[in-house]
Amino acid sequence: MTSPAPSAPDSLARVLVCDDHAVVRAGLRALLSSADGIEVVGEAAGGDEAVALAGRLAPDVVLMDLQLGPGTDGIEATRRITARPVAPRVLVLTTYDTDADVTRALEAGATGYLLKAERPEELFTAIRAAAQGRTALSAPIAGRMVAAMRAPRPGLTARELDILAQLAQGLANREIARALFISEATVKTHLSRIYDKLGVDNRAGAVAAAKERRLLP
Repeated sequence: MTSPAPSAPDSLARVLVCDDHAVVRAGLRALLSSADGIEVVGEAAGGDEAVALAGRLAPDVVLMDLQLGPGTDGIEATRRITARPVAPRVLVLTTYDTDADVTRALEAGATGYLLKAERPEELFTAIRAAAQGRTALSAPIAGRMVAAMRAPRPGLTARELDILAQLAQGLANREIARALFISEATVKTHLSRIYDKLGVDNRAGAVAAAKERRLLP
């Protein structure tokens, strides 16, 4: 089990910023420098650099974007950072708010998930919470998760489960149609229904949601 990094003295939250845009990194550094109890100890322009700096600088929190250009993305970087015996908390800060992205980030080990549209005070509060090991979610995302829990979606049919299993193997629509002896158009129709029932909008999201709900062997 991953252990939290040691708390900084005087409740100071030491932060590593990871974003592939230099302007964004500079803006975040300036913004966070204005907050009490938060110190930016480093910046990373990509996933591999974030993993290396997280090990060397031992921050309390890594502020992680999801899309980082070529190379290791934010999800894989989060997984590698949080897999260490003593690891910082990872707080995702991104513009992507689909259920699939949120699920993938949390499964990778992220402590929280924020949108870049948050007010500065909300970002500061989330960083302090993450540094103490508490989950921090943007209000819209938290609201959707609660609503989904309170209103379970319809179950998948046997045929939809068959298609989902083929999807998990990485098969394309044409290959799924050939394997199940149905038309490609029928596969697309079933996929649309699967996405709706699982609350996702793409193939990767469907597989991630199915694994989370134990719908796949």
